[in-house]
Amino acid sequence: MEISYLKQNEIDIKKWDNCIAGSINGIVYAYSWYLDIVCEKWEALVMGDYDTVMPLTYNKKFGISYLYQPAFTQQLGVFSSQNLSEEIVFRFVKSIPKKYSFVEICLNKFNLISPDNNIKTHQKITYELELIKDYESLFMRYKKNTIRNIRKAIQNKVTIVPGLKPNDVLNLIDSSGNKQGYTEKDLAIIRRLIAGAGRKKTGQLYGAYTERNSLCAVGFFVHSNKKVCFILSVANEEAKETGAMFLLIDEFIKQYASRNMILDFEGSNIDGIARFYAGFGAKPANYTAMKINKLFFPLRLIKR
Repeated sequence: MEISYLKQNEIDIKKWDNCIAGSINGIVYAYSWYLDIVCEKWEALVMGDYDTVMPLTYNKKFGISYLYQPAFTQQLGVFSSQNLSEEIVFRFVKSIPKKYSFVEICLNKFNLISPDNNIKTHQKITYELELIKDYESLFMRYKKNTIRNIRKAIQNKVTIVPGLKPNDVLNLIDSSGNKQGYTEKDLAIIRRLIAGAGRKKTGQLYGAYTERNSLCAVGFFVHSNKKVCFILSVANEEAKETGAMFLLIDEFIKQYASRNMILDFEGSNIDGIARFYAGFGAKPANYTAMKINKLFFPLRLIKR
């Protein structure tokens, strides 16, 4: 079947979301409401009657149109209700309009593609935990350091409370110093994601409070397609000292145990963060980052 290129105003949103909902590799990042928040402009490649789709998250700078991976969006790529062969993924990538002279995006873990003269790839790592077993079975797979920090948080009388508001999160980020590296645009996206997930009834906000009832850590989880994505974690110094984030994640696992779902921790290639997630029994899973550089000289050298 032909692959069609659609501009944003040409996309049938209902058919798009139905495709993502029915995809074997559907994930929350690919729904139209999520894309609308994290990316002001996105287009699409569509095969058949929205049987297989690929979002094109784009921007333009200095007259150059390019595809990029939006913030708070770990994986995108090609989505389908059918098994995706490497040939189909390659066809979609080759169908990206030529006007995009630079492409730097992440495919999802079900998208296989081999590098060639124009396509450079490298593997990235996320950590996933299957929640289908009961809590006691999941807890038995925790590392000793994780259990020690959970007990430390309990001894420090940290309490975990669900149902926070966007302002609670933003205030914690602001008070944690240097806004934890987030830009004003990032903060606006965080607010909109929390509100959007709330409206869709797909989001969960957990807060960790100290003995003095001060918010010290936040976890934002969004679920769809039998997968929960750990979109955002915020922790101040007190949370690090008391082990609050360990207890927060443990509480989430306790609440969602025995469900046919996967908790995707969203990373990471950074050793310390990877060890933290692995401490809960999560296993590494690879997905592909892809780059296509057709920029003119000398910009090609800068972005290689």
